[in-house]
Amino acid sequence: MPERDSDADRSRAAVRRTYEDIGAHFSKTREYAWPEVESFVAAFTDCGTALDLGCGNGRHAELLAGVADRVVGLDASRALLNAATERVGDEVALVQGDAVELPLADDCIDLAVYVATLHHLPSRDARRASLDDLARVLAPDGRALVSAWSTAHDRFDAEADAETGFDTTVDWTLPGGETVPRFYHVYAPAEFERDVAASDLRLVSVELSSGNCYGVVEPEGKRT
Repeated sequence: MPERDSDADRSRAAVRRTYEDIGAHFSKTREYAWPEVESFVAAFTDCGTALDLGCGNGRHAELLAGVADRVVGLDASRALLNAATERVGDEVALVQGDAVELPLADDCIDLAVYVATLHHLPSRDARRASLDDLARVLAPDGRALVSAWSTAHDRFDAEADAETGFDTTVDWTLPGGETVPRFYHVYAPAEFERDVAASDLRLVSVELSSGNCYGVVEPEGKRT
């Protein structure tokens, strides 16, 4: 089990640097879309603008391009965006940006996936602010799928009914043998639901699958 991380001086910039270091190798190991994302996206057709928040190498942006007129893929890492460019070309508008402060207009996104990224934000305030900003950019009838690593994953020796998760680092091993620690906040399922409920998003449904929390969300209070 990874050691739990108590370093209070982590920053989003440090997390971004991690993926600049490992991005080229990391992207080669992430070829296929997650089944849970495929199922979510398949429920939508003829969508206006879609967002892949934390797009990595573009594997889920590629899915969104099949159902949306326009797709934006956003990631903090230039290395990952370079990999996404090779994969999706000009089919997706790729943007380097921060998940806490999205460089997007209010109410402009009809459909979004925010997968395997929230848990890399190094503080609860940052994670909550990111959820709030996702709510800001979603259209009144927009929907998003949010995922985060969970204590239910079998690699963690955690209580099944834990109310709070924990911070940890998990090493990534580069081809030459160098290890690079990656920050994670591993969510307890109840904590994931609380954080979404405390944000400007409304939780439509939630499930545990493959060791992750998945929440289908919509913006709170925008519909008339």
